[in-house]
Amino acid sequence: MVQIALSSAFVTARRLAGVAVLVVASVVAATPSAVSAQSLPDFTELVERVGPAVVNIRTMERANARSPILGQGEMDPRMEEFLRRFGIPMPGAPAPGQRRGAPQDEEPQQRGVGSGFILTADGFVMTNAHVVEGADEVLVTLTDKREFKARIVGSDKRTDVAVVKIEATGLPSVRIGDVNRLKVGEWVLAIGSPFGLENSVTAGIVSAKQRDTGDYLPFIQTDVAINPGNSGGPLLNMRGEVVGINSQIYSRSGGYMGIAFAIPIDEATRVADQLRTTGRVIRGRIGVGIAPVTKDVAESIGLGKPAGALVQSVEAGGPAEKAGVEAGDIITRVDGKVVDKSGDLPRIIGGLKPGTRATLQIFRRGSNKDVAVTVGEFEPDKTASARRTAPEAAQAPAPKNALGISASDLTDAQRKELKIKSGGVRVDAIEGAAARAGLREGDVIVAFDNVEVTDARQFGNLVAKADKSKPVSALVRRGEWTSFIVIRPGR
Repeated sequence: MVQIALSSAFVTARRLAGVAVLVVASVVAATPSAVSAQSLPDFTELVERVGPAVVNIRTMERANARSPILGQGEMDPRMEEFLRRFGIPMPGAPAPGQRRGAPQDEEPQQRGVGSGFILTADGFVMTNAHVVEGADEVLVTLTDKREFKARIVGSDKRTDVAVVKIEATGLPSVRIGDVNRLKVGEWVLAIGSPFGLENSVTAGIVSAKQRDTGDYLPFIQTDVAINPGNSGGPLLNMRGEVVGINSQIYSRSGGYMGIAFAIPIDEATRVADQLRTTGRVIRGRIGVGIAPVTKDVAESIGLGKPAGALVQSVEAGGPAEKAGVEAGDIITRVDGKVVDKSGDLPRIIGGLKPGTRATLQIFRRGSNKDVAVTVGEFEPDKTASARRTAPEAAQAPAPKNALGISASDLTDAQRKELKIKSGGVRVDAIEGAAARAGLREGDVIVAFDNVEVTDARQFGNLVAKADKSKPVSALVRRGEWTSFIVIRPGR
C-alpha cells in the first residue's frame, strides 16, 4: 500500500511540476538505504584489520597431573560430534592412535583452549589468568598458522588477567580503546576460539557498564555470544579498539545464555603493565571485611542514601584497626573519592601504593569523621582474623523489652574474645519485632539508634525512649561480623 501511494504521488507530481518529481523520488530512494545503514553495521573491515592480532591459546600439562580446567565441564554431545566431524581437536582428547586414559608421562596432553590478543609487535599477549592457570606449556597459534611456545610473564587471579610472551617480531597488534567513551547500547564485537573454533566472530551490544558481580573489578555486560574458548579474547568497539577482555558468562547449562561479561581494558592494562614490569601485581589493603549499605539501614541511621561500605570486621593489628576504624563504621570516601557502593572500596584501596597515607571519611553514630590510615600491602592468602563470641552468659535473662529483646551484660571473657573494651549487651532471647527483623540469640548489640550501648540497663532505657512509630537500627556483632539490623516496632 505504501509503494502504491508513493507511485501515485510520483505520477501526480510529474504532471504538476518537475521539481516535485525530484523531491518525492529522492525520499523514496533514500529512505531504505538510510534505514539499512543505521540498523545493519558492517563488521568486515574491522575483522580484517583486527583479526590477525587475535590468537588461539592452548594449554598443555603432563598426563599424570591432568585435572579439569576451571569452568570446563562435560561437553555437549552434539558439539563433540560437530567438532569430530570437522577434525577439530577437543580439549583433553587423546592423540590419534592413543587409547583414552592411556598413560603418557613423556608427552604433555592438551588441557584447555582459550583466546588472547597481541599487545605489542614483539610478542606480548594478553589473556585471562584462568586460561593459563596450572599449565605446563602454553602454545599460541596465530591466524597465519604459525605456532609458538609462550612464557607466562605474570598472572593475577583477582582480576583474571595474564600476560604471556612469544619470541617473535613484527607481529600485528591491537589498539587500546577508551572505556569511558563506551556507551550502553553500542555495538561491540568478540573474536576468539569457542570450543577451539579459531577466529570465530560474534557481535552484540553493550548491555550494561560497571556491572558488579562480586569480583574485584566491575564488568562490561554484553549480549555477545561467548562460549568456552572465548575466554581471554578481545571485546572490540566499532573503531576496532579493544575495550575489554571476554572473561565470564552467566549460564545454568555451561553454555551461552545471552549474558556475557568482559574485564574493562583500562583496568586490565594497569594490571598487565605491572605484570610486565615485576611479574606480579602490588595492591593496597587496609584489613576490613565489608558489606553493602541497604536503603533501610541508611534511612534508620541518618545516612540519607544507601552508599559507602559497611565495615563488618576489622583485622586485628591491621592498618584499619591502627587508624581507629571500628566495626559498624561506614566508609564513604577515600582521599575525597566517593565510595558509592561497597565494591568500590577494595578497588580504590587496591589502587593505592602500599605505605601511602590515605584519609578515610567514615560515618559513625550519626556524624562524619576523618581518620588517617597507612595502606598496607595486599597478601592473597591473608584474611581478616575471626573473632568468635563466647556462647555462655553468666547472668540470667532480663525481662523482654518493648521490642521483644532480652539482653544481659557481657562477661569479661566475652569482651576479651570480641576485643571490646567496654559496653555491649548479649541477646539472650528475642520475640516480636526483633525476631522478625532477624535478630538472633547470642548476638551482641554494640549500638542502638546511633548511641553506643554501655550495659543492659542503659540499653533498656534506650529502647524505652525510642520512637515506636519509626524503624530503629541496632549495630549487631554476630560471630566475626558486624552489621546493622533495622527493627520496625509497628510490624
